Amino acid sequence: MIIDTHQHLWTAAYEWLQDPSLSRIRRDYTVADLRAAIATTGVERTVLVEAGSCTSAETDLFLRTAAATPEIAAVVGWASIADPALAGTIAAHRAGPGGELLAGIRDQVQAQPDDFLDRAPVRAGLAAVAEAGLVNELVVRATQLPSVARAAAALPGATFVLDHLGKPGIAAGALGEWRDLIAPVAARPNVVAKLSGLVSEANWETWTPADLAPFVTAALDLFGPERLMFGSDWPVLEVAATYEQVYTTTVDLVGGTDPDIFGRTATRVYHL
Repeated sequence: MIIDTHQHLWTAAYEWLQDPSLSRIRRDYTVADLRAAIATTGVERTVLVEAGSCTSAETDLFLRTAAATPEIAAVVGWASIADPALAGTIAAHRAGPGGELLAGIRDQVQAQPDDFLDRAPVRAGLAAVAEAGLVNELVVRATQLPSVARAAAALPGATFVLDHLGKPGIAAGALGEWRDLIAPVAARPNVVAKLSGLVSEANWETWTPADLAPFVTAALDLFGPERLMFGSDWPVLEVAATYEQVYTTTVDLVGGTDPDIFGRTATRVYHL
């Protein structure tokens, strides 16, 4: 079974979509749109990830949506990882409709200072997520990767999922700088990374698979297929590509539909 570990749903009213540069994706994206997007690929299941509204209501909505949508195998919901009441928040989500499909928690760490994951309340929140049996999903900027490595080392019993390979500067050709930053993260066996969101980090208008290839090759070398997962980052990807383009490009760059990258790693990590 081929699993897309990173897709979103949203409405045009989301605050972050009001940025003028995002006009091409400023519309409602529904389950029907998701089904149309994956129809031309081999993708059978997806993981629905919080979409930046940063509200508990979104997490509850996504869990209800997943419960009614066979294609959605799990949800990574939003919650503040600095909130001392995080354990109770997780329990409340699990007690509601679709709560059994909650697989991970993601906060918008990319909007925080570089030392955010080093702070004591945040470390306590990461531990609470792990104690609940959930994945700590991290969306970070490349400059925050050292703090990811430190958090993973401090919490060896927690599972961390790194979105978008830590957002390397593909458009700037910053391969060496990014590799130096991500290598200590990859050295932590409790970190899994997603081959996702890469076209968004490249030049939206002129990118080619060759632009992405060195970053994918480095990820394969550092993490290995058993700690990598395919993620489309749909519909964000539509700033630069179609779903089918991202899927086929990833398949080509990793040399086929590797069973770990396209399914087994996700099944293990998210307990699908």
